[in-house]
Amino acid sequence: MESKASIGKMADEFLQVFKKGEEFTKELLKENERLRFRLVELEESVNRSGGEGRAKLFQHRIEDLEAEIEFLKDKFIKVEEENKDFAVRYVEVEEENNNLANLYVASYQLHSTLDFNEVLRIILEIVINLVGAEKFAVFLMDEKTNELLPVAAEGVSAAEIPRAKIGEGIIGNVTKDGESYFSQDMNAKGDILKGEPIVCIPLKIKEHVIGVISIYALFIQKKNFTNVDYELFNLLAGHAATAVFSSRLYTQSERKLTTLQSFLDLLKEKPKR
Repeated sequence: MESKASIGKMADEFLQVFKKGEEFTKELLKENERLRFRLVELEESVNRSGGEGRAKLFQHRIEDLEAEIEFLKDKFIKVEEENKDFAVRYVEVEEENNNLANLYVASYQLHSTLDFNEVLRIILEIVINLVGAEKFAVFLMDEKTNELLPVAAEGVSAAEIPRAKIGEGIIGNVTKDGESYFSQDMNAKGDILKGEPIVCIPLKIKEHVIGVISIYALFIQKKNFTNVDYELFNLLAGHAATAVFSSRLYTQSERKLTTLQSFLDLLKEKPKR
């Protein structure tokens, strides 16, 4: 997975930065040792020299110390920049780990139940909490009428949302083409009655679209989409579609089984005399 490869790369970069810091520390210790020996040599030379000799030695000592200070300043600035870069990369790794955890939890939740209504509730929670959508709806295909029916919604009543026909408007075209739609202005408000969302994600099983997630407004703190948002959209397009389709089939089979069992129970009843 691409995100795992990026984490491995960041980990290698972290080790390189750590090694550079270790090398810098060793250099400082060596430099400190050299300065101490240099100081001892200068003190011995001063003790053996007269007044003029002492002045020259002090002058040389000052020049050496100034050069050493400049050298250490340069090294310090370099290490400080590397530390800042390391801090940024560390934050990126932490964020990537959190994103992977969110994706895993979302995927696990979608396949944790075969109850149709529970699957819809999980999809709503994912879109609210992880994507940051304020108003949106889940549409599913009605094979009899060849229309998309709103089956769940957040921030608006599903009864207020009109049906959508395949090939008509944004929702219909996304269903027909199987390609996600993203508005150029993510901060705009979609028009629910006209069927004009700012984001529309197809729910696909392979190339067959069974429905869409139509987002009309994001929370005010959600300024734009990140890489993990697009990963979530891809996850929803596939995993949510599979979870919905499976739970729907299970619910229908359970209903048929119950009906059949009731019919068999009626046949088993003894006729009254």
